[in-house]
Amino acid sequence: MRRTRSAVVTDPREQRRSGPSGGLGGSESRARRSGSRARAGGGGGATGSQRSAKPRPKPPPPPAQEAAAEEPPPADTPAASVSALDLGEQRERWETLQKRQRLSFEGTAKLLLDTFEYQGLVKHTGGCHCGAVRFEVWASADLHIFDCNCSICKKKQNRHFIVPASRFKLLKGAESITTYTFNTHKAQHTFCKRCGVQSFYTPRSNPGGFGIAPHCLDEGTVRSVVTEEFNGSDWERAMKEHKTIKNMSKE
Repeated sequence: MRRTRSAVVTDPREQRRSGPSGGLGGSESRARRSGSRARAGGGGGATGSQRSAKPRPKPPPPPAQEAAAEEPPPADTPAASVSALDLGEQRERWETLQKRQRLSFEGTAKLLLDTFEYQGLVKHTGGCHCGAVRFEVWASADLHIFDCNCSICKKKQNRHFIVPASRFKLLKGAESITTYTFNTHKAQHTFCKRCGVQSFYTPRSNPGGFGIAPHCLDEGTVRSVVTEEFNGSDWERAMKEHKTIKNMSKE
């Protein structure tokens, strides 16, 4: 009788959990439940462990435009600093030069390049009377001036020295400049529209350079002046006889 009661009160759930090998308990029931979940999820007959074993596809690389945006700016941009360059043992000298000259990184580089490229020259600055036109020019401190007597130079007293275009820089006033030409129209007589002063122009003898009026330079950079008369009234003959003037705008 005691054995019969024991069999009756046995919990059927417990029997399912620990049932015989031919029933629905144990590892077999778990495997079937896993298979049914896989089929319900659209994964065919594969179990969860089989699915996780498959390699996940790699995400596509970012577009070229986005990748470029993440890269740091090159060292030669205006935003570059001393820390962006490996100056080695010269770092302290560079920083001292910046502080002494009170220059930016770009300004310091320009100073050193100008000093190297234009060795033996000085930087002159100048402009028109009203200040609308301003320029800088690298030339010798000892100026060689031409005093031309052609029809227009005689009337406007156009004494000038000649430099290559690469040594001249217009700082401001491009919109304030107007140009007068005549005859061959090779010479570009530029002057300020406001005050009428011609501080520089493009001469016929050197169309690849500039003729600078020495009397329009700021004080302090000219050491000496030598003046040579040029017979512009007989321009073709004077150019043929002169040995150096046609090459003065060349580097």
